[in-house]
This record gives sequence, structure tokens and C-alpha cells, in this order.
Amino acid sequence: MSDAPPSSSTTGPTDEEIAALDAHWRAANYLAVGQIYLMANPLLTRPLVPEDIKPRLLGHWGTSPGLNLVYTHLNRVIAARGTEALCVWGPGHGGPAVLANSWLEGSYSQTYPDVSRDEAGMGLLFKQFSFPGGVPSHVAPETPGSIHEGGELGYALAHAYGAALDHPDLLVTCVIGDGEAETGPLAASWHANKFLDPVHDGAVLPVLHLNGYKIANPTVLARIPEAELDALLRGYGHEPLYVAGDDPLTVHRAMAAAMDRALDRIRELQDAARTGGDTGRPHWPMIVLRTPKGWTGPAEVDGVPVEGTWRAHQVPLPGVRDNPEHLRQLERWLRSYRPEELFDAEGRPTDQVLACVPEGEARLGATPYANGGLLLRDLPVPPLDEHAVQVDRPGTVLHEPTRVLGGLLEAVMAATADRRDFRVVGPDETASNRLDALYGATGKAWQSGTLPTDEHLARDGRVMEVLSEHLCQGWLEGYLLTGRHGLFSCYEAFAHIVDSMVNQHIKWLRTSRRLPWRRPIASLNYLLTSHVWRQDHNGFSHQDPGFVDHILNKSPEVVRVYLPPDANTLLSVADHALRSRDYVNVIVAGKQPGFDWLTLDQARAHCARGAGVWEWAGTEDGSREPDVVLACAGDVPTLETLAAAGLLRRHLPELSVRVVNVVDMARLMPHAEHPHGMPDSEYDALFTRDKPVIFAYHGYPWLIHRLAYRRTGHAQLHVRGYKEEGTTTTPFDMVVRNDLDRYRLVMDVIDRVPGLGVRAVAVRQEMADTRNRHHDWIRAHGTDLPEVTDWTWEG
Repeated sequence: MSDAPPSSSTTGPTDEEIAALDAHWRAANYLAVGQIYLMANPLLTRPLVPEDIKPRLLGHWGTSPGLNLVYTHLNRVIAARGTEALCVWGPGHGGPAVLANSWLEGSYSQTYPDVSRDEAGMGLLFKQFSFPGGVPSHVAPETPGSIHEGGELGYALAHAYGAALDHPDLLVTCVIGDGEAETGPLAASWHANKFLDPVHDGAVLPVLHLNGYKIANPTVLARIPEAELDALLRGYGHEPLYVAGDDPLTVHRAMAAAMDRALDRIRELQDAARTGGDTGRPHWPMIVLRTPKGWTGPAEVDGVPVEGTWRAHQVPLPGVRDNPEHLRQLERWLRSYRPEELFDAEGRPTDQVLACVPEGEARLGATPYANGGLLLRDLPVPPLDEHAVQVDRPGTVLHEPTRVLGGLLEAVMAATADRRDFRVVGPDETASNRLDALYGATGKAWQSGTLPTDEHLARDGRVMEVLSEHLCQGWLEGYLLTGRHGLFSCYEAFAHIVDSMVNQHIKWLRTSRRLPWRRPIASLNYLLTSHVWRQDHNGFSHQDPGFVDHILNKSPEVVRVYLPPDANTLLSVADHALRSRDYVNVIVAGKQPGFDWLTLDQARAHCARGAGVWEWAGTEDGSREPDVVLACAGDVPTLETLAAAGLLRRHLPELSVRVVNVVDMARLMPHAEHPHGMPDSEYDALFTRDKPVIFAYHGYPWLIHRLAYRRTGHAQLHVRGYKEEGTTTTPFDMVVRNDLDRYRLVMDVIDRVPGLGVRAVAVRQEMADTRNRHHDWIRAHGTDLPEVTDWTWEG
């Protein structure tokens, strides 16, 4: 919060100020209705005719009056107090309201000069809404002042808390629709106040907007008894303030008083923590706003109640072009706001309408916090040489890759201790995923009670753990969108919980890239570990590598998927991801001890290529094409591929074998389909045009086929990967169950290299016998075969 003195919360606004607030609110309502209905005659300078009406009526009126009320009253407190503020607009398709207010304050015309703040610009504002070539019906990247895509419900409050973290002077208001309040992610988000540090973080002011209805049904929180609602919100740790009514002037006075009380209380809590030494967990204020759905709209249409019912949700007056009575009713509705008092002859808002609107970057539509790239600083990533492991010979020394990465992340966390713009989030898995070195630089954010047995809890901690992937994702998205950096560490199988959330973020980034005024933000980085091949102890429920399939379905200019095979390649990939902008980077890496294959310099070169030949691992001499290509992607598939290459070297030394490792999965795609994709000539040179390719892949085999299906040699591509065979078993049995093991790969080579089957029948039988011996061994001993557990690279 700003140091500017607060306005009085005892006397409240004057009658003149209330009149100005009401004028602004009526103007915003008028503009919201106009966007839904009009494509001409924006100031009603003549009676409406059917040609003034859009042929397709799209948009959502029901929530708009309530959003306009919140925007109007936020303007007042921002201007009066000098508050730095951001608002997250949760209620679905509330676009008409937020667009209307940003146009009134001038931030929309500043961003889009052709939509000027006059009659011509008002006409464009109306016509473009939900119109071909125009803007969406909901709050979207195109909307100035927004960090939250309003098309999918549930994430507003998590985004708001993410935005407030490490922004101590920022007030983040979050409007939560009562439909949105029924979602699981929003229900979890109420717990975010237990992680908000009143010293180093800003404040979040939730506004629960209860207008009573969703699309066609009443909402739960609007229908439960008020005492029950109050108990629920206080149980979540809030001090609720209530505003209710349908008389505009009464509601304006109540809303102004609630806003003043809430901001005064926030200041008291922050001062107590920052200067008074109070270490208790604050019970932050919130506002519960009850107003009719579709407030000030048509009370009835065709004899059926509309205002205050679910019928006001979208377009309360249908068929206006074809129904003369509806056209007359629309005109009465628009004129009820008295637009002649709100706009001058040129269509500009009057002085009264703008009396309480802040100026410059204080406007909600112009705040740099909603365009985080303006605030973003480069992340101080230390030299990788300080954290790399030494590799004298490949495949002889073991390290836990994520533990090595943890040292790098600790250094980044320490380097950002003063600037506080880097966080690591995850669902109770930081130590499990071997990233506990972070606790040398920071603790885990925690504002609730502690016990002597607790470890690493800290009020100012920048590692955030909560057993809700939705909340972790929402926090990090809000954090990144407001100009900071971060990493999401998660068990691989449970990243699917945020499939829909990351989909929305990818869409946001894709759209933002097409808006020159949106500055690039730090990438959303996932570290997926505790992965499918080493979930042998947890079993089938924890075994699912399909998150990368979901990601690679999305916009190619935004998504990246990396499968580093060892510690040094993980460092190189992480360095790139942490420095990148406007991407969603998915890194899949193991936390269990794994062989080191490449030196740091080799890892850097290999990761820069994204895919390449490991000459030291194969047996080709360069005089001719290889007889077979062994390809791999992922740490366990790489191990099995190199073990298979060693078996082929020993048993079939005359066979020319090429080993190819893929780090960047998009390299398999054609260049026309993904910026990282290989041209056909490069792909053919790497994999050959007609030789068998045995590809050991970390995930579901069909992804590789989908990425490479256009390639000339696709008919020769045979992929082994996870095929939904899992249980609680030994590590090597997991790969055997899914036919990804070294012995099966050797058998695949023998089966697919022309003429080799007859010559190598004895070798193939030995491989099959070893697999059978494995089954008997693990059931007798509970561990893997000695030749597997004791294997090292001997090439």
C-alpha cells in the first residue's frame, strides 16, 4: 500500500462524490449494454432502427453491473489514497464491464488509439465486441489491465495471490463470481491467505459477488443462510464486510464505506507486521457484495421476470432486430442511464463521470503490474560451471540430477534475496524431488502456527508448498504475469491436474505475442520428476507420462518439452528455461541416482542441437550408413538404449549401430510445424531415410509416431515406451513390463535389420531367456538381476 494518507473512513463520501460515482457507474452500464447490442448510433442521436443492432447478439450482461460497481469504487479509493492497485476479474464473461471502464478512464484509447474516447471511438468499442475481427466477450489478453483470462472459471483468487507475492505496496482486488465460487480450484484458493506475508507481500481484497445465479441455476453461496456463509468465510480466516441492496444510491454509500473500512484494516494489519513486530497471522478483510443479477436491466421481457433471475445471465432481450417491441424496450433501457448527462456532444465522458477516476499508471487499465514484462528483470543465474558434475568417462558415475539442479536453484534464490522476484512452488514435494538445497537460501512460506518438529518454515519464505496443484499453478501464473520468475516442481503423473490451467496460460501467451503492447514475461517452467519409470514404489496410480502429450498439442510458438538424460544436460536445459520468455517449458528429469553421460561442454552443445549422435556410444565407422539407429529420449530410455548398444557391441560386433539422443522433443517435428523442428534433410541425415530406427521413449509411444509421421523413414520407425503396464515392483521390472528394456531393444534390432534374424537367432534367444530369468529372479529375491544393478558403460 502507498504511504499516501488514507481518506476518512468515518464521514464517507459527500453527496457530490456519490453523484459522481453514480454517474460513472451509469456510464459504464450504458457502455456495457451498447457493446452487447449496438453496431451504430452509439449516442442514440436518433431512435434505434433494426440496422443499428448487431445481427448476432453475444455477451454477458448479468454480471456486468456488479463489476462496474466494483471498478467505479476502486477508482475512488485509488485516486483518494494513491494506492497502487490491480484487479483480477473472475466472473466469466464480464468483458463488457472491464472494457467499458478502461475506455472511460482512457487507458483503452491509449492502448488502441483508433478506439478513441469520443463518439467515433465509442462506435468502434461497441461494434468490435464479440464481432468478427473484434475482441472476445470475456476479459482476455486484449483487455488493458488484465492478467486473468475470464473464459474458464476457478483461478481468479489464486492469480490474485500470486500477483500480490513480493509486491509489498500492491493492493490486488479479486472479484469472485458466485458461480466461480463453486469450483474446486477456487475453494482451495481461500487457503492462500495462510501463505501471504504481511511484511514482504501486498494485500489481496476478495470481493465475493453474489448475484444469485449461474447460467440456469441458483448458486450455492447465494442461497445458504447468511450466518452459514459468514461462518464459512470467517473459518477461512477472513473478516467479511457486507454490501447488499438494489437501490443504487444506498449501495454506493455502503460500498464506499466497505472499501474504506477494508483498506483501513489492511493498512492496520500491514503496519502491525512491518513496524509493530506482530507475528500473528492476519485475518484479512473481504467484501461480500449482493446485488441483483442484471441489475438496472429489463425487469421483465415478454411477461417473464428477467432482472434478478438467471435469465439476465447473457442477452436479456433476444431477437431485437426482428421484434419491434424488444427494440423499443432496448432503447428505453439504454436511455434509462441518461446518456446525455454522461457524454458530451462529441461522445466524451463528462467531468462528473471522470471525477473519481485516477490518472496515469494509477488507472486499473494502465497499471504496469498487469503488463508484467514492463517490470521484469533478468534472472541472475550463476555460471553452470559452479554446479556441473565432473564426467571423466560416460556411464561410470552416478548423480541425482534434480539434487544437482537444486544447488543451482539455491544460488538463484540467494542472488534474488533482496529483489525477491523468484519463487519455487510445488505440492509438498520440494524435498522429495531432491530440491531441498533451496532451504539454504530461503524457507517455506508459512503464516500459521508452528511446532518444534517443523522444519524450514518461514514467514518470508519463497518456496511455496501446498497440496493443491491448482493453487501452485495459479500462484505461479499470477507471479509471472506481474513481472517475476519461477519454477513449478511436481510429480509427473499429477501435473495432469492442471491440464486445463496450463492450456489457458498457453492461450494467453499465444494471444499476448500478437499484441505489441504486451511485453514478454518470464516463461512458466515445469520440472516433472518422480516420473513414471521410478514410481515403482508408489505403483500404478503414480505412473503417467502423458503431460507432455497434452503440452505438445498446444501452440507451437509457445510450448517446449525437454527430456535431459543426465545431470549436466538438466543444468543446461534449466539455464535456458529460466532465462527464456513467453514459453511454457516442460522439463522431465529423474531424481534417483542416474549415470552421467556428458561433460558440461558436451551437454551444452547437445542441448543446443536438441538431438544428436552420440558417436562414442555407437559402432558406425563413418564409411557408410549404419545398419540400425538406436534412438532415445529420457533418462531411463537412454540408460536402456546404451545398455542395448553395449550388448550389440559384444554379441554382434559386425553390426553398424548409431545412437541418437533427443533432448528437445519438438526437434522431431517438421520445421514448418514447430520453430524447433528439423528440416527433412537434417532429420534424414540423423535418422537415415530407410534404416530401422528403434526408438526408446520416456512416454507413450504414439507421441513419437505423431511427431514424425510425415518423415520419409516413418515406416521404419519402431517406438518402445510406456504402455500402461505398471505396479509396485522393481525399477527394472517397470521397463521389462513395458518392453522398453535393453534385452527387448536388442531383440527389436535383430527382428528389424534385414537378414539379421537368421544370423543372430542365438543372440535373440539369449535375450529372451534373460528376460524370463529376470521374472523368476525378482520374485525370489525382490531385487533386480545383478547384471542390471551392477551395469556400467564399457564402450
